[in-house]
Amino acid sequence: MATTSTLPEALRDLFDEPALAHVSYLNHKGQIVSYPMWVDFDGEHLVVSSPVGSRKGKALRERPQVAVSIVSTKNPWHWLSVSGRVVDVQPDDNLEFIDRMSRKYSGSDYQRRTPREIFKIAIDRVSSSDEWGR
Repeated sequence: MATTSTLPEALRDLFDEPALAHVSYLNHKGQIVSYPMWVDFDGEHLVVSSPVGSRKGKALRERPQVAVSIVSTKNPWHWLSVSGRVVDVQPDDNLEFIDRMSRKYSGSDYQRRTPREIFKIAIDRVSSSDEWGR
């Protein structure tokens, strides 16, 4: 298992697949909460979104530390696990981000047309299958 603070090139193909990520964070009681979520990589950050005003969004603002894991849909031994922190929150203007993610994961635009926000996660540590998962 390789451990680094950058996302190895050999693992970036995971973001081309419709592979769900599991995003974990601490809730207001200090309990670990984990949700399957759509995830993207912008070349520097992992990127996820949530409805404006959600409990998840509030928790990510108050306790920005997160863990994210993703496993290939094609090869269960091709995976990565990231520890990081939310470093930026932006509105999802015209729902462009969630529509792009929805087309990737479901083939059509996102159905719920309510305001959303985008959370950028800086990568502090990566554990991965790296070459042996190929």
